[in-house]
Order: sequence, then C-alpha cells, then structure tokens
Amino acid sequence: MKIAPSIGDLLADGCDSISQQGCCRNDAKEKCGLFGIFGHPGAVEKCYFGLHALQHRGQESAGIAISDGQTLFCRTGMGLVGDVFPSKVLRPLSGMGQTAIGHVRYSTSGSSRLENAQPILAEYSQGQIAVAHNGNLINALLLRDEYEGHGHIFQGTNDSEIIIHLLAKPTHIAKPDPMAHVLGHLQGAFSLLFLLPDRIVAARDAHGIRPLCIGQMAKGSYIVASETCALDINDAEFIREVAPGEIVTIDKNGLHSRFFDGPNTTVPAHCIFEQIYFADPSSTIFGQNVHQVRCEMGRQLAREAPVDADIVTPVPNCARCAAGGYAEQSGVSYARGFTVSHYAGRSFIEPEQPTRDLAVKMKLNVIKEVVRGKRLIVIEDSIVRGTTTRGKMGALKRAGAKEIHLRVASPPIRFPCFYGIDFPSREELIANKRTVEEIRDYLEIDSLQYLSLDGMLSCVKNPPDHYCSACFSGKYPIPVDEAVSKYAFERYQKRLFE
Repeated sequence: MKIAPSIGDLLADGCDSISQQGCCRNDAKEKCGLFGIFGHPGAVEKCYFGLHALQHRGQESAGIAISDGQTLFCRTGMGLVGDVFPSKVLRPLSGMGQTAIGHVRYSTSGSSRLENAQPILAEYSQGQIAVAHNGNLINALLLRDEYEGHGHIFQGTNDSEIIIHLLAKPTHIAKPDPMAHVLGHLQGAFSLLFLLPDRIVAARDAHGIRPLCIGQMAKGSYIVASETCALDINDAEFIREVAPGEIVTIDKNGLHSRFFDGPNTTVPAHCIFEQIYFADPSSTIFGQNVHQVRCEMGRQLAREAPVDADIVTPVPNCARCAAGGYAEQSGVSYARGFTVSHYAGRSFIEPEQPTRDLAVKMKLNVIKEVVRGKRLIVIEDSIVRGTTTRGKMGALKRAGAKEIHLRVASPPIRFPCFYGIDFPSREELIANKRTVEEIRDYLEIDSLQYLSLDGMLSCVKNPPDHYCSACFSGKYPIPVDEAVSKYAFERYQKRLFE
C-alpha cells in the first residue's frame, strides 16, 4: 500500500498537468467537517460550497478528492477552504469528475501539518481509496503499534490513516464484508466518508457520537455531510441522518444501507457539545435544530440563575442564541455589547493559547456606549480554559461596565474528551479542581453561574442517556483506559514540537 502524492505536490514541483496516479496538495486541525457528493456535473464546486458552509468545524486544512469514474484525484492544503481552493485552482479541478468528498480539519489527533490534511488518498491491492474522518479513535495508537510491528509505514501522525491500513490487510480483504469487518475494529468516535472510483461509502460509529446526514438534490444527486447547513447551501433536501452503526453506499444504482453494528444494539451517545458550541445554528443535528436547542438552554439558564441587571449581552458568536433565550425568559433587555470581526477565526479551536488570545483581541471589540455604567448579564456558551473568557470580561470592565454577572449555558467542563474535542488534558480545564467561586475570582467578575447538567439535558429531545456529556460528568460511554495526548503519534518526532 502507498499513500499517493497529491496534485498540490505535483504542481509545487512545477508540473503543468495532474497525474492520474493520485492527488494534489498545496499549503493551510479536527473537530472536522465532511462533505461528499455523488453523480453531479458540478461536484467539485458543490463540494467547495459545502466545505465553506462547514468551515466553522475546522480551519487548519482543507481538501477535496475527486473521482472521474475510474481514477481518484485529490488536493489538500493548509489554511481555509478559500486559501486551498482559489478560483485559479478550483477551475481546472471542476471538470475532473462528478463525484467528490471533502474535508476541513481541526486536529484532535496529530499536529497541524500538511501530511495530516485530509482526505487521505492511497492505493492498495484493491485499487484507490480516499478517506475523510471526523472524530477520534481511542484505540488507534494500539493498532498503529501493531501494524508498525509488522513493518507498515505511516505517512502522517493522525489516527485516521490506520483505517486504510486495516482495509489493506489481506485477512480483512478476504472477509465477506471487509468494510464492516474493519469498522468493527475501531473504537471511539467516527463519522467517515470513503471515495472509491465508482461510489461513496459513508459510515458512523455505533454510538453516533459525531453527526452525519444525507441529502438529495433536485436531479437525484446524493450528498452526505456533517451538518445540514452544507445541504442548504447546495439547495439539497435533507433525507435523514446516517444511523449509528450504519454503512451507506451511494453508487449509480442509488443509496444502499447495511449495518456493521446493530441497528439499535448500542445506546446512542450523541455529543452534546455539538449542540452547545460546534454546530452551526442553522443546522439540524441529532433530530433538533441547533438554534432552538441553544435558545432553550438560555431560557433554562434564566430559570436557574436569575439576576437583577440592566441588559443581557452575549459573547459572540455561539452564545447569541442562548442570550436571546435568557432575555426572553428573564424579561431583561437584550443588547449587543461586542462587535465581532468576520475575518478572525474561532479562538477555542486555535492550536496554541497565545494564538487564541490574539484571535480574541482581533475578533471582539466592546461597544463602550452600550455597556458603560450598566449591570451586565453576560452569556457565554461554555468556558474551557478560561483565559480568553478572562480577557473578554476585562475588556468589559475597562469599558466601564458597573457589574458583570456571567452566566454559562452549559455545565462546568471538568473532564477531558477522548472523542474528538481538543481539550484532552485536565490541567487545561479551568473547572478542574476549582469551585465556581474560585473560577469567579479568577475571572474577576461579580457573579458566575453555570447551567446544571440536568437542566442542559432537559433542553434536548432525546433521552438524557442518549447523549455523551462526559466532559461535564466524567461518565464515558466508551471506556478509556488512559489519557492519550493528541501528539501521541509523534513520539519519534517529539523534539520538533518542544
């Protein structure tokens, strides 16, 4: 098996044409976004628009793999979708095929490096295959150790590449259903898209931790995406979610379904943090519109944590929905206390703390005339590390706010996530071993209250035990033996990252 070179590699080497052996990289991390489209003459453009709609899920790298029916091509690069696919690059890719999958990356496993960008395109005994992954595999290091012990060579330092090595194993190829057999080996969170010359295969882990949905365009082309907002931008109709434990194949004969686990044999564990922070408010995931869930969380927060104040103001952007719900329930006027630059990224998913701090300064500016002399109820969607929140509260104080009462539309995050959110270390979490009052003192504000765990779960329609809330409760739906750093695969390159 070999990982194919990218189109970008070839272009960087001065090639005037694209090799049919494989793909292309250029140059721009994972809670990730997935998009796939089958059977559309404008597949590449549709994939580009879909990834643009999913840009909030990953801003470190982007990639598109294309099939012309016989051969796969791929381009990946570092940066935003528009950086990796400017018009001069997108235009020559447009006529290369009617089927494509794409990926935007935010790294929860492996560094923000070009070799970790996806889709990953490879060739093995069964031909070409490209894979795009959202989630985190908790047994990937164990599997990689095993395969490296048998002489396998890995190109990247992420958990996704192991999937291709599993598919290429001769004893797995010999199984009646190799894909289902391989997926049964994976532990953790995964929504996956596979591109083969004649089809797209989509799959979701048995707990359904990460979202994945199916849509259809007017002329019959199918789309698979992490969120419905990527269907909307392409005028596609939402059909349904990929079910937990399901494998969906899309080919010239339509859509076909089978299960590698289940159906309905494993209790779902949908990531509640998708509803709190990651997903776009316009999206419907886990059967509910994200905006409506966040508004209800704000209303529930107002019931649990009222305070006498002059205005309710959100910390943009994710807390706007919850702030609207809080203001509606409390009767306190809603006001815009911050302006936000649309040209700055999301601070939480920046890779390093100094970069996150700078991103906040570049992104948010206080409207002094709104907050000066006012008692503020400031709504935040969550507090992870606390450093950027402290900076925001300090900015409000400097602008003349009389009182600051911070209300958080989720419980305290006290435990690491091993399923695809980048706060793996307890030491990074401000709520770890700190009381609410200690956090309030650190933030230098007048009061602080969080939404309760039960209150949060009352805002979603599925049964409470159908959600993963391990980052709040410490109850992991998939047991994790020990904490593993996102850089675990870089053990032989450690000195490069110190």
